[in-house]
Amino acid sequence: MVKVGIIGGTGLEDPQILSNPKSVVVETPYGSPSDALLEGTINGVDCVLLARHGRKHDIMPGNVNYRANLWALYSLGVDVIIASTACGSLQEHVKPGQLVFPDSVFDRTNGRKSTFFDGSHAGAPGVCHIQSYPTYNEQLRQLMVTSAKSLDIDHHANGFGVCIEGPRFSTVAESNVFRSWGASLVNMTMMPECILAKELGIPYATMALVTDYDCWKETTHVSIDLVMETFHENVGKAKRLFIDVVARISDVDWTPEVARMKKEARDSIMIPADIVVPHLQSS
Repeated sequence: MVKVGIIGGTGLEDPQILSNPKSVVVETPYGSPSDALLEGTINGVDCVLLARHGRKHDIMPGNVNYRANLWALYSLGVDVIIASTACGSLQEHVKPGQLVFPDSVFDRTNGRKSTFFDGSHAGAPGVCHIQSYPTYNEQLRQLMVTSAKSLDIDHHANGFGVCIEGPRFSTVAESNVFRSWGASLVNMTMMPECILAKELGIPYATMALVTDYDCWKETTHVSIDLVMETFHENVGKAKRLFIDVVARISDVDWTPEVARMKKEARDSIMIPADIVVPHLQSS
């Protein structure tokens, strides 16, 4: 049986999507996660829900302990992780209210702890030069796209986002530069979550809920009121997708994919071959 980790962004940390939720407090070698985790089931599938910003939404993007969040999910035995994030659109055809399933990300953050292998934990020795392509697990990403099609949710199956440090929104100059790069989205939490999942050998994919046109579009400028208004109007479709894709995930045998990813992560570490990295053992 597969166990699914769910990282809920703004508005998508609702514990009511779980049956029989149980709060679990987890401490990690990297500190405390954003909040207590919730274990429960979705249509009989074991799931663990984590609120990225805390359930009170009192942790700004740059202060999220991404390493503790991912390690906590790993310690509770999740096999795959699906996530959600609120994003601004950088392209006319990517409209507020739509979902996007990113296939890559451009990292513009600074100072975030983006690797487990920095010498702070004996269980993660050496230096990990993890491959960032593909950024998201393609098998899992395609399951999310399939769910969107099945539920008739307006979406884009591809696109990349620019992850900014935040918590401020972009300037017009920044927004237009990001647009010129061909980016579809701008966001504050897409990094380093996906990379940390790869270092753990855990398949990870995310869905982006488009809330606004950032500030490049002359007729509208992003504000927190606009973001939350659009999000509340459309959060239901994202919850429906979570529920649907969990069922699809449970129909897949993830053993070979997880083993492949753990080997890939282990092979990316510069240490002697006889040193054991416990969380990357595929057995």
